[in-house]
Amino acid sequence: RLRGYNVLYVCGTDEYGTSTETKAIEEGLTPRQICDKYNALHSQIYDWFNISFDKFGRTTTETQTKISQKIFWDLHKAGRTSEDSVEQLYCSKCDRFLADRFVEGECPLCGFNDARGDQCDACGKLINAVELKSPRCKLCSQPPSIRTSKHLFLELPQLEKDLKKWMEESSEKWTNNARVIGKSWLKGGLQSRCITRDLKWGTPVPLQGYESKVFYVWFDAPIGYISITAEYTDEWERWWKNPEEVEYWQFMAKDNVPFHSVVFPSTLLGTGESWTLVNRLMSVEYLNYEDAKFSKSRGVGVFGNDAQNTGIPADVWRFYLMYTRPENQDSCFKWEDLMLKNNSELLANLGNFVNRATKFTKDNFNSQVPEMNLNEEDYALVALVNREVEHYIELLEEAREREAISAVFNISRLGNQLMQHNTPWKLVKGGDKEKARAGTVVGVSVNLAALLSVLIQPYMPQLSHTLQVQLAAPPTINFIPAAFSIILPPGHRIGVPSPIVAEIKQDRINELKARYAGKQSSRVDQEATKSAQAASNKPAVASSGAADPAAVPGLEAKVTEQGNKVRDLKAAKADKDVVAAAVAELLDLKKQLSIAQGIDPTTLDKKSKKKK
Repeated sequence: RLRGYNVLYVCGTDEYGTSTETKAIEEGLTPRQICDKYNALHSQIYDWFNISFDKFGRTTTETQTKISQKIFWDLHKAGRTSEDSVEQLYCSKCDRFLADRFVEGECPLCGFNDARGDQCDACGKLINAVELKSPRCKLCSQPPSIRTSKHLFLELPQLEKDLKKWMEESSEKWTNNARVIGKSWLKGGLQSRCITRDLKWGTPVPLQGYESKVFYVWFDAPIGYISITAEYTDEWERWWKNPEEVEYWQFMAKDNVPFHSVVFPSTLLGTGESWTLVNRLMSVEYLNYEDAKFSKSRGVGVFGNDAQNTGIPADVWRFYLMYTRPENQDSCFKWEDLMLKNNSELLANLGNFVNRATKFTKDNFNSQVPEMNLNEEDYALVALVNREVEHYIELLEEAREREAISAVFNISRLGNQLMQHNTPWKLVKGGDKEKARAGTVVGVSVNLAALLSVLIQPYMPQLSHTLQVQLAAPPTINFIPAAFSIILPPGHRIGVPSPIVAEIKQDRINELKARYAGKQSSRVDQEATKSAQAASNKPAVASSGAADPAAVPGLEAKVTEQGNKVRDLKAAKADKDVVAAAVAELLDLKKQLSIAQGIDPTTLDKKSKKKK
């Protein structure tokens, strides 16, 4: 947008499928209620982060149903679908076929004990639920049986030749891991893929005999990009059926690449229509949390709603997440590093420079940009700045956000060097020549600040706005220039300077690190317990009426598993904070178990103290 491109930026909540039904059951809501709740929550979080979508939509719309069913009929009429019976896991206790995410068990490939029925979080491989070892129903923890059910399949082998030809051309500008993952699927040969599920919540299958089934979420969900565009504009086909004029970018983590590089493009190719297919598939590696793996499904990490509650501004989160973006290899979110990067780069480098430039203009030049007469050293500086601007543009044209932000800090570093080398605070006390030189240095500096206010806008829009208010900069400056030039002319009057970045203290980081240890669900439970205790001003004590014998086997297994994890961490001499978090989770599980058994957990605490 800041380069003048005609951009359409869409996103939304993918609301159908098993995960929605699971969450609805967990929270005692209907699928529609759970979707309304989380669509509003996601929308509010993205608003807080200042993510400027043209349209943030959802897949539970009539438009989605209409377009998805039309694409299915095009595939079906073209002979790209087939029917077959599938072995599925069925839970007798719950009286339902168990879709992928209603099943957990041991991964048949790596042995991870909590693999889901569609994918293993440990090894990242896609799996079929019936392949899991020791499968268990996620709802009741009982072992399911295998039954057969009739389903529809997308005949990917028929489309393999066309997909391969398209991918050879398109993937040249994908990220390396997207290209490797996509081509690895082709290398192994494509298999027919089931596109229907025995669920109630989803896009209905409009074929006779399939009235009780819905489309599989990974057939249906990517079509949401199209339907959300159609909700935004009646002229959606000018974007989605215009491959000659539209460049289509996607951003995602690498675990979603197979669906966007193979399944979705094959779906569109199979219709025989001229769809716009992805040109730039930009996938990243994994961002880990401290010394563990971020997992939305398991609640490990700090998430959008958590970020809001930390008191740390959204722009600082945006900056740090871009600064640590795992573009070429896995990276790690660390609270200590967040503090370090904020205090060293944002505050000491960028914040310090723009504050010096604006404050010096106010205090020594009556808030007006002074006259500038550049010398050879100044022109050499301008050349260095131009090199960074050129590099910044090149990197962002390739979606290398992590590297591009370094160019921004290189420019503010050059500004700091300009101020430090010329010491305008001393020059203003000298004669006319020295004062004129001070004016040049400050004028160049305040113009560099204006340039930086534009360059930081994709990363930190609120910080950009705050700085531009302090500069009293006109809206016309909001275009990324090819080179540095005078943005604020001599005589331009700036606003009121003030620091734009705050220091993050160690005490705050220690508190946040402790608060967000363990799992999100246990943190929520702990907060709820604290609130209940505060309201009653009485200690929480389990009563015999709170006993839940049905939950005991599952909790015993979790206690055993977590105990083994703690022992393994101690044996490996893991970081103390990691061990402490694991121990805290173990103790919490033990308390849950004692409550389920009808035992007062406070008696366990007394016994453990006596043993010590």
